[in-house]
Amino acid sequence: MRPGASGPLKAALLLLASLCAWFSGFLLAQLIPEAPLTSAVHSLRSFGQRPLLKAPSPRRQTCGQRTRCAADTYSFHLLSGGGPGRPAAICFQDQLLTGEKTGNVSGGLTVTVISWSCGGPLSGFLQGAPRPALLLMVTQGKGCRLKEDARKAIEDVGSRDVHKVRPGSSWVFAAAKGFEFPAGVQREKASHAGHPQGSRSQVQIQGCIPRDPG
Repeated sequence: MRPGASGPLKAALLLLASLCAWFSGFLLAQLIPEAPLTSAVHSLRSFGQRPLLKAPSPRRQTCGQRTRCAADTYSFHLLSGGGPGRPAAICFQDQLLTGEKTGNVSGGLTVTVISWSCGGPLSGFLQGAPRPALLLMVTQGKGCRLKEDARKAIEDVGSRDVHKVRPGSSWVFAAAKGFEFPAGVQREKASHAGHPQGSRSQVQIQGCIPRDPG
């Protein structure tokens, strides 16, 4: 080969190689589908626009029951009244039996009887409660002056603080009639401290009671 012809030959070979590379790239582009690439780009762009998933809000219970009871037990929640705008409440199985929304709470001592024999709430006198039964008691407002025979009857079903309860006390009590109250479950709480403008400290207890008292 003549030295003078090497320049044009190299230029021709370089041009041919460039054309081959372009043609190969064109064929490769035709073989790869366009849709997946477009979808991938769209997914990357829209990722930052997707709303974040939020955890579901915790279930709001009617009576604010925090104690989790087993399937073979009933739940109860007692709240004493604390003066104007702070009514007492008696809840059973997260159902409000006595309270502001039910309209059946008044000043003095409120007693609700849960009877195992008929399966529903009954309001009545302590001595007339059926057996077995769960007795739920809360004070409201200024409370009441319990007579000695009433204090004795409440003491007979397990109260230790009933003789200290006086008008103005905040007191809640859960009693079992005809069966043993579960050990380890708080059944009574009282506060005798008053506050200005007629308000009082509210006290509360809650727990679980066996469905079958035996």
